[in-house]
Amino acid sequence: MSNTLLKVSGLKVAYGGIQAVKGVDFEVREGELVSLIGSNGAGKTTTMKAITGTLALSDGDIEYLGKSIHGQGPWDLVRQGLAMVPEGRGVFTRMSITENLMMGAYVRSDKPAIAQDVERVFTIFPRLKERKDQLAGTMSGGEQQMLAMGRALMSRPKVLLLDEPSMGLSPIMVDKIFEVVRDVSAQGVTILLVEQNASRALQIADRSYVMESGIITMSGDAKEMLSDPKVRAAYLGE
Repeated sequence: MSNTLLKVSGLKVAYGGIQAVKGVDFEVREGELVSLIGSNGAGKTTTMKAITGTLALSDGDIEYLGKSIHGQGPWDLVRQGLAMVPEGRGVFTRMSITENLMMGAYVRSDKPAIAQDVERVFTIFPRLKERKDQLAGTMSGGEQQMLAMGRALMSRPKVLLLDEPSMGLSPIMVDKIFEVVRDVSAQGVTILLVEQNASRALQIADRSYVMESGIITMSGDAKEMLSDPKVRAAYLGE
């Protein structure tokens, strides 16, 4: 069995007395693409924010590379190879595409390799290269999603967390984003994908967890879950 890179144990997160995540357990192993699916409000984004240190836990623990990361800030985790593309993208709107990508490499000092990685991102997303000097705030939602993913890749993550990458995008752009997720996974980057588009997430994932009302209700091989009648009825509209 591959090494477990990320392990969440008994995770609980509360917002002002409301328990949003109620004791979640899951793991992501080296080289895997794991999806966390569920309806809006299930607690998926809250879980991602807790993992990356932007929300405090009320109970439980999160281990990364075999060590607890409880209490560490997002900047600490990026240095250790744990990066997230947040829901809503979060690009620096008044900076250019190239400047946004350079911000993704702020924890690095290897300038020749950084320059190579900028070109690598431009190879993955040719549209970004065409607009490399354009302000990020003037781009379409799909282009901003490409930029947010490219910026995260600039930190050379060991584990990449993607929070709702297809949200609000056109069907053509959704196809492109999922194609990139699959390609990045094939290059050996371990990925945890949170996605409301359950069908697309299950098609590209190795394993999946289903989250409902703050708890994990089902887990298993993603392809098997894709054909599970309960999953199809609840999330695939069948």
